[in-house]
Amino acid sequence: MINIEDDVMYLHRLGLLDKLLYDRTTKRNIVWATDAHAELGEAYKKDKEIRAELITGDRSGVIKTRAKKAATQQNSRTRRHGEVFTPLWICRKMNDYADEMWFGRPGVFERGGEPVESVEFPKGKKWGAYVDSRRLEITCGEAPYLVNRYDVATGEEIPVEQRSGILDRKLRVVDENAPSEKEWQKWAFRAFEATYGYELQGDNLVIARVNVFMTFVEYLSRRWNRRPAAKELQRLVKIITWNVWQMDGLTGKTPVFAPDGEDGRQSSLFEGLEDYDEGAPEEAAVNCRIFDWRRQGGVEFLALANERGKAK
Repeated sequence: MINIEDDVMYLHRLGLLDKLLYDRTTKRNIVWATDAHAELGEAYKKDKEIRAELITGDRSGVIKTRAKKAATQQNSRTRRHGEVFTPLWICRKMNDYADEMWFGRPGVFERGGEPVESVEFPKGKKWGAYVDSRRLEITCGEAPYLVNRYDVATGEEIPVEQRSGILDRKLRVVDENAPSEKEWQKWAFRAFEATYGYELQGDNLVIARVNVFMTFVEYLSRRWNRRPAAKELQRLVKIITWNVWQMDGLTGKTPVFAPDGEDGRQSSLFEGLEDYDEGAPEEAAVNCRIFDWRRQGGVEFLALANERGKAK
């Protein structure tokens, strides 16, 4: 059973939790973005930053996976914030389809529900190009499309060799093709640099970032039987805080909130549902920025999305 609380405390002991809570666009910490924990006090209201002391120590149980959340909270978050549970088999099927489009054939990583012995690349396509192919999970929640550390429905851990998230598949390709530890490290980091996800709700984003972080730790341990060095951890946190970011997917902006008593509502796919109260005036929000690791520069997500749209 994966225990996110233990992972959060592990990061805290390493002195990395505060860094993992950083928002590259606002240059502050990510915010809660919902009032799901507001009963715990002022610091847990939706417009407040998530700080390490709010989710560690005697508050270490605040951050919970969906499997551990009370059923009442799950239902409320689905109704009010559009949080929808995606079963593991659907994540696998959709990732299978994306790979089928890239490879030009089905059954690249799995056949009959079982992992293939090795991934074969068609003529004219190289394994490094697959690792570098950019993938994005929208409204990623706990990031089940990116990494399959556990079954989101039950919390049961999935063995590394049976995982089928986007990053899991890239890291498997690196495992099979990198001839040395130095090459493995190079391409493993490139896999992380080419994999993105965004999420609005702060507690979900914490879990997503933790899951991506721990995926590197687990694959490194399995492949090279060692823990990551401090330099590797610092680089990993930098990549994750750029690539797994907080954003309102309807606007491409940060979840800034109007002062109490003012109307800060945004139009929504869920308009008309009771108690929808998130958002901020258009002028108060900031366009989210991500990082282009191949060009080595920051870019507004909306500008990049528009550029890709025009190219298509």
